[in-house]
Amino acid sequence: MSVDQQDLLIERLAQKISGWGLTAPAILFLEANKPFSFIGSQALLFLQPLLGFLVGDEVIGGYAQLFEDQANVERLLQLLEQH
Repeated sequence: MSVDQQDLLIERLAQKISGWGLTAPAILFLEANKPFSFIGSQALLFLQPLLGFLVGDEVIGGYAQLFEDQANVERLLQLLEQH
């Protein structure tokens, strides 16, 4: 996944979270679980067949790749703090 695709996915996720009014809980959750982002990404891959029915396999795979790197979690947190 290219950097532009990652940025687009992060921006969409931040917009969805702020649109749902869950900015503060999301920031708390991400800050508390930042060290476990890689484990979370692997859990997404494991659950991809089940979650794929709800959201789509490509979306789940994209989020799994996104959360493998803690720098992406930091960028998401920065965007959420701006909203």
